[in-house]
Amino acid sequence: MNITTTTAAAAGSLLQRIEQRLAVLEPVDVVLTDDSAKHAGHAGAQGGGGHVDLVIVSSQFSGKTLQARHRMIYAALGELMRGEIHALGIKAYTADEI
Repeated sequence: MNITTTTAAAAGSLLQRIEQRLAVLEPVDVVLTDDSAKHAGHAGAQGGGGHVDLVIVSSQFSGKTLQARHRMIYAALGELMRGEIHALGIKAYTADEI
């Protein structure tokens, strides 16, 4: 698996937990970017929730709709989506689509 992260120091552990959770999707590539600093002062940022962009490539997305892919990601992230992650931008692909 190829994993790239762009982090602020405080968000590093969150991005690591996201990577660990996404492992169930057997990704061949994951790119995580912490955009929380761009949203300083935003209501979600005040509550401590991070803003994260995700690009993920997995064969498990084959034949799945965009909505189904997003549901798979949300299920993998579990409770992180109910607090530690305020906003998640998702681009989910199969290897054939990139």
